[in-house]
Amino acid sequence: MALHTVTIEDDGSTYRCSDSQTLLEGMENLGKKGIPVGCRGGGCGICKVQVVSGTYSKRVMSREHISLDEEAHGCVLACRVKPTSAVELRVIGQMKKNVCRAVEPAGALSLST
Repeated sequence: MALHTVTIEDDGSTYRCSDSQTLLEGMENLGKKGIPVGCRGGGCGICKVQVVSGTYSKRVMSREHISLDEEAHGCVLACRVKPTSAVELRVIGQMKKNVCRAVEPAGALSLST
């Protein structure tokens, strides 16, 4: 079992994902609350991402959510993809607001004018 580093381009966060885990399973281990997951079988489209770099193996995805043209440009469903190298991705599906939300460090002060 090989471990690969996955980088989420949107916010720079990274996580380790084994070649036996889907990108979605690895993403859930980030510890961010509220990462929405749907069917986990490629049919709902909630976990849509675009792989910017890296290699992966994939399973069948619903054409209702990923067209052939989108797939040719690296768009996939994270629940149907396993990394075979380090991967950089962009979150483009419904989970973007939860995965890419900014988290203020503890003790940060909010200055308002």
